[in-house]
Amino acid sequence: MNPGGDLAPLIVTAELPEALQSRADQLRAAHFPPERNHLKAHVTLFHALPPMVEGELRDALAAEARAAPVRARLEGLMNLGRGTALRLSSPAMLDLRERLASRFHGLLTPQDQQVPRLHVTIQNKVAPSVAKALQAALAPAIEPREFAFAGLALHRYRGGPWEAVHRWPFRGSHRTKG
Repeated sequence: MNPGGDLAPLIVTAELPEALQSRADQLRAAHFPPERNHLKAHVTLFHALPPMVEGELRDALAAEARAAPVRARLEGLMNLGRGTALRLSSPAMLDLRERLASRFHGLLTPQDQQVPRLHVTIQNKVAPSVAKALQAALAPAIEPREFAFAGLALHRYRGGPWEAVHRWPFRGSHRTKG
């Protein structure tokens, strides 16, 4: 499925739970250069998949979303050199991403061939000293905590703002031992 032969690259993101999404959006609005802030806070899994795989990609994302929400952890802040991000860890999300990467092997850009460092960018394209100052100021307020990703989403890259294509909430339930 690629309506109208659209040539825009496809972006896949992992969706944050509502409370963390809200907090990340607030941080991004406060610290991201306003002239460059076209997006809500997000966790990018793939930056540029070819539009010709949209149908198969939709099927793959729908299949992955049948599972329970993927567990993760907010670890703290990440220094991006010229920016700041919330550092996340999630072996299960990296496993999910690897399944998708294997499925689309040979179609990935060099950037998407790399295993990502999961993060949410809240500041970018600033002087390193400005980034370090923000990290020092925010560090006491960013406490590590567990969370679960809410779902997966597909977007088209439009040069600035992204066009939302579809989202797939995780539908399975958490299983607890006991």
